[in-house]
Amino acid sequence: MFVRPSGVSIEEMGYALSRLEIEEFYDGGSAINEASNSHGKSKRPLDLDHEIAQLTKMRSEPHQQLSKAIPGRERDLPVSLVKMLAGRECNYSGRGKFSSADRCHVLSRYLPVNGPWLVDQMPSRAYVSQFSADGSLFFAGFQGSQIKIYNVERGWKVQKNIYAKSLRWTITDTSLSPEQCHLVYASMSPIVHIINVGSVATESVANITEIHDGLDLSAADDGSYSFGIFSVKFSTDGRELVAGSSDDSIYVYDLQANKLSLRIPAHLSDVNTVCFADESGHLIYSGSDDNLCKVWDRRCLTANGKAAGILTGHLEGITFIDSRGDGRYLISNGKDQAIKLWDIRKMSSNASCDVERRPYEWDYRWMDYPPQARDLKHPCDQSVATYTGHSVLRTLIRCYFSPEYSTGQKYIYTGSHDSCVYVYDLVSGAQVAVLKHHNSPVRDCSWHPNYPMLVSSSWEGDVVRWEFPENGKTPTPMNKKRIRRRHFY
Repeated sequence: MFVRPSGVSIEEMGYALSRLEIEEFYDGGSAINEASNSHGKSKRPLDLDHEIAQLTKMRSEPHQQLSKAIPGRERDLPVSLVKMLAGRECNYSGRGKFSSADRCHVLSRYLPVNGPWLVDQMPSRAYVSQFSADGSLFFAGFQGSQIKIYNVERGWKVQKNIYAKSLRWTITDTSLSPEQCHLVYASMSPIVHIINVGSVATESVANITEIHDGLDLSAADDGSYSFGIFSVKFSTDGRELVAGSSDDSIYVYDLQANKLSLRIPAHLSDVNTVCFADESGHLIYSGSDDNLCKVWDRRCLTANGKAAGILTGHLEGITFIDSRGDGRYLISNGKDQAIKLWDIRKMSSNASCDVERRPYEWDYRWMDYPPQARDLKHPCDQSVATYTGHSVLRTLIRCYFSPEYSTGQKYIYTGSHDSCVYVYDLVSGAQVAVLKHHNSPVRDCSWHPNYPMLVSSSWEGDVVRWEFPENGKTPTPMNKKRIRRRHFY
């Protein structure tokens, strides 16, 4: 249980209170839930009545016998950790140990909201920041042609300092291979570069200290460099790359054959985000500035060349898609200032619903979202749920499911143009935490796969981590002295 030192306010410590953060372990098994809402708005709960709500509860609720061990406990309150430990010692569940759902029930209540602690401070905008699949590494890409890989287990020591080659505008995306031996980075060019990050050298200067091989995604008959890559991802087996581009297409590159294996003219506008749906690699999700999410089944592409299905509901372009990893559910962040949860079983074969042309002019790159647009609804919204409160402006802000191991994917979290990180409860839609520190847009953030730790990065160049420490110590005050920054126009 986190105990705040007396005489120190939450604001002074830089904390954002979670509604799940404070808990009393008394005989009654009661829990105190404190809501944090920086906007002071009372939102109606979603009360999500869908299969995913039940799946999420199954992943994050304790064993029934552990719940029964607490007489008089209200059903909507979490089971006390002390009572769960007592139930485990008495073997109420019959297992003699915690199940994965028991573990998620405990860990998901301790959100990474304390801090922040400074990881790094760079002179250019941070565009990408992600943990590796096992959480041992963390990598961040910056507009100033630099990518850093930190060794989390060795005190965030810089393991690799990469200086990118032939960068156009910025590093738009990076991806680490499943075996953590190779990293790819993309920019506004059809050339994606791949690096061996397992080499001994710390400094990796393109084609000077190390080779940064270029993978050409342009078609064989197209000699021009007419498009850029917004999104690139490794497949689960590490044999392929999937990329979304500014020429409205999806590209799949075969790393073993070292050639482009598939190009799909996928959308009517920029493809801002792509990802594989699950481990099989058969399904691909894509999101575009044409306001549509699409599902592609590679097993039948040769037959018809069309999407397996289309998901409509966003009123503006889609900035990011994250798969739940089960080939069924995904979330998308949109320029209509909303995250949407989707079930691909509700997709349609075409986007037949006509949406009226918006009665206002708006460009998210330099304008605020019009107030009159916030109450507009898509007439054919196929999404399961919608989450609002954050801001999606200026850049392609990303959103994610929380980790399966520690939370049972019961939360959704996102960066925001208003310099915060927002955490939503997937089932209720409640805003359970708002992390405040940065002074500029938070484009990307990443939750550690195993521990209550979250790292956020922003356009001011700061990379900071948020935790729920065991000892409850106040973080060391960060040096607010700003280093000189380079701005790109």
